[in-house]
Amino acid sequence: MSPGDDGFKILDRIVVQEGAKVFSEGEGGMRAYIVQSGAIEIWREIDGKRVTYATIGAGGIFGEMALVDEAPRTANATATEATVCIVVNRVTFRKKIREADPFLAGLLRIMAGNIRSLHQEQTDSSSLDELENVIEISDAPN
Repeated sequence: MSPGDDGFKILDRIVVQEGAKVFSEGEGGMRAYIVQSGAIEIWREIDGKRVTYATIGAGGIFGEMALVDEAPRTANATATEATVCIVVNRVTFRKKIREADPFLAGLLRIMAGNIRSLHQEQTDSSSLDELENVIEISDAPN
């Protein structure tokens, strides 16, 4: 085996300045990221409000769902401070999944689907709350 065959011996790193986006909701996902130092906020805008799902610190991973199920990103990722991330590309990720127990690979896909469903329910729920408020206002006596 030559150096780099396992996909993790030679790693790409990115430096993200505070306030800069790593990716945006709706984009295709070709990479996941491991935070080496700093912090990344995972968030969405729902009904004009910024909703934070998580803040990922050193040792945490983000962006992996798009690699698991090849669907578009479900949220935005923005650095809350200067951050260094290790980049895990799709080729490396797929190689690691192929080497994993098939049960675990399937479990990852199911978990990614469940998380995407929760995100969609939250979006739909927020829109329904807004609709209910409009209905209540329009039903009020003049």
